[in-house]
Amino acid sequence: MQTLKKAICILLAAVFFALWPAQAAAPNAKALSDEEISAPAAVLMEAETGKVLYEKNANEVRACASITKVMTLLLVMEALDSGKIALTDMVTASEHASSMGGSDIWLEPGETMSVDDMIKATAVASANDAAVALAEHISGTEEAFVAQMNEKAAQLGMVNTVFKNCNGLDEEGHVTTAYDIALMSRELIRHPAIFNYTSIWMDTLRGGKTQIVNTNKLLKSYKGITGLKTGTTGQAGSCITATAQRDGLTLIAVTLGSATGTERFSAASTLLDYGFANFVYYTPELPEGALDPIGVEGGMQQQLQLQATEGVGVLLPKGQEKDLAVSLERPENVTAPVEQGQIIGKVVYRLGDEVLAQYDITAAHRVEQVTFASALGVLLRQLLQM
Repeated sequence: MQTLKKAICILLAAVFFALWPAQAAAPNAKALSDEEISAPAAVLMEAETGKVLYEKNANEVRACASITKVMTLLLVMEALDSGKIALTDMVTASEHASSMGGSDIWLEPGETMSVDDMIKATAVASANDAAVALAEHISGTEEAFVAQMNEKAAQLGMVNTVFKNCNGLDEEGHVTTAYDIALMSRELIRHPAIFNYTSIWMDTLRGGKTQIVNTNKLLKSYKGITGLKTGTTGQAGSCITATAQRDGLTLIAVTLGSATGTERFSAASTLLDYGFANFVYYTPELPEGALDPIGVEGGMQQQLQLQATEGVGVLLPKGQEKDLAVSLERPENVTAPVEQGQIIGKVVYRLGDEVLAQYDITAAHRVEQVTFASALGVLLRQLLQM
């Protein structure tokens, strides 16, 4: 009997351990239900690819309060990059800028402050007056700046967005969507300098006389948070676009219309948790032989060196890295002439039947076609070297 019991235990253990690895390797991809996200509208987007990982009423047109300032800050970053303005430029507050209500830093008409401090006030304290002062400094008037905001929105494909001001105060017809906000947030964080401001928790202005505290409370509670902007008005409710990064994966969580700030932060955290738990940004190695030289027919050189942009990553459900198929498409040889940068082949990444990413293999240099004149030139050079 003891022998039989031992045999049964061994058999059960063998079955358990045979099944356990398969269960452990299964992707952790629990779907996120709309009931888990209390906000009326929400989007979770992966920043590098722009892929939407979760959406709830993503294209529902709504007010967005101070999340409007994401576009304001985007145009400010572009003006800095182009050299139109500099961080050390002094900005003078106009009567119009000083008249803004709501969240502000109490700019007095004629008061001056550097672009750097105005950005800090806008990004950290969500200052409406500072946002308008920046807009006027760049475009002359807020109206002209808002026109540029709408032009940029159209360029980014924000088809359901209309801006009427640069700070997000409630105004008839000033609307956007959760998806459109994700698009402009993704564009803003292409400017890494913005994180110098959105990651600030507390700071001061006016030589230490004015203290500012970030309206994004996730900075104190969420691992990997980098920004980005909150907003609250009567029409919009409590809103946020939150950006976070872990292990090379950057996520954008947008929630609109929450009843309270606490619900707003909870919904954004739930979205980010879901993304980090279930997805990975994976950078596979190039296939073996991808960049081996290839032959050139009718060329002044017999071989062509190849190049490719390395470090191309793909977004995958966690646990499916091993299922990623990489295919190499390149010819046996090419015919001259070949121009530097000419596309020779490509590397394609697939998960099942879905193409996740692809990039070109190109010529690293130029190869001229053999002609009578070029052949004669080579012959003469060889004779002279004899």
